Amino acid sequence: MSSLLIIGAGPAGLSAAITAARQGVEVTIVDEFVKPGGRLLGQLHQEPNGVWWNGIEEAGKLESEVKKLPVEIHYHTSVHHIRKVAKQWEVQTNKKVFTAEALLLATGAAERSIPIPGWTLPGVMTIGAAQVMTNVHKVKPGQKGIIVGLNVLSMAIAHELKLADVDIDSMVLPPQTILSEQESNPKQVLNTLSTLSHLAPSPLLRYGGALIQKSSWLKERALAFYPNSGFKVWGVPIRLRTQVIEIIGTTQVEAVRVARVTSSGKIIDGTDRTIDVDFVCIAGGLYPLSELIALTDCPMKYIPSLGGHIPAHNENMCTPVESLYVAGNITGIESAKIAIRQGTVAGLSIAKDMNLLENHQQLDTARQLVKKERENATIKFHPDISQGRDDLYQGSNDLLA
Repeated sequence: MSSLLIIGAGPAGLSAAITAARQGVEVTIVDEFVKPGGRLLGQLHQEPNGVWWNGIEEAGKLESEVKKLPVEIHYHTSVHHIRKVAKQWEVQTNKKVFTAEALLLATGAAERSIPIPGWTLPGVMTIGAAQVMTNVHKVKPGQKGIIVGLNVLSMAIAHELKLADVDIDSMVLPPQTILSEQESNPKQVLNTLSTLSHLAPSPLLRYGGALIQKSSWLKERALAFYPNSGFKVWGVPIRLRTQVIEIIGTTQVEAVRVARVTSSGKIIDGTDRTIDVDFVCIAGGLYPLSELIALTDCPMKYIPSLGGHIPAHNENMCTPVESLYVAGNITGIESAKIAIRQGTVAGLSIAKDMNLLENHQQLDTARQLVKKERENATIKFHPDISQGRDDLYQGSNDLLA
């Protein structure tokens, strides 16, 4: 029987497992976490149409479908090495060596952090860690906190934290360093935030954001007159002209020192002050987890708009390496809905390559659904993501030709 090993039990991996198993592929999944779902488990937000997206419920639906099929799942399983031996893949883990004819990497993404003086104190965490604590484990990260970093991820999770009655003093910029040049520049951050104006809860903010997107002059004016107290979104002040200088504390976080900055991100002398908080969330964005695929011969491309180093692959989720496939955020940072659609494409593509797919039209339809999901995506993690995706596919198709 044709066999497939999937590394990663997130939305892409589970979707691929369901699809491939339904076509008669023998599927095994390994994941280092204690339960399936990946980043789905922390997600909770309201869609523009008013419907709530509950990641735990969505993960439960996928898990329920998997359990109906002859799919073998191994949790608490960390992968140490991957290699191709003849026509089979060997995957070494902390439990045993798994072998399969085909290998799908659906390893997802990880968070970037931003070094800040004092960031090793207890109480400092990534924004995703605060999300998991609150939404998955039902534990508040602290009594009062501050979010450092203004991006798609931090804006979404700030709303989730407020829904859980977590006290957020404000959202501010990180200090200006070589690692956070873009994230600490108010002009660059405003460009990013203006692309998210359609998600703002206030009609005024939505209208203002739409205008700013169309006019560089309005952007300059908006920065020049941006209030020091910031604009409130979901009750959280967005301080676009304030940077954190350091995190203060002895045995844990006690306060942060902040300062006002110019429109280019330079600190204004004499404006520093302290804010009492007991936790700090750092939001540096996401990057694809590509360490495991780097153990194979798969070529990589660096595409900033997709989050970093991306394995070469085409729209069928095939890499230039025979019987090696990818799906989900390892292919570029996008939503869980897109990852699920990609998983379906990968599952069908694998079945097709194993001569188990009777109706090839299913694969064409699945690819179209990925495109449709992208077109309708309410949140895009980078303004140039579509161009980055086109560049990746063009280069990958040349390799696969």
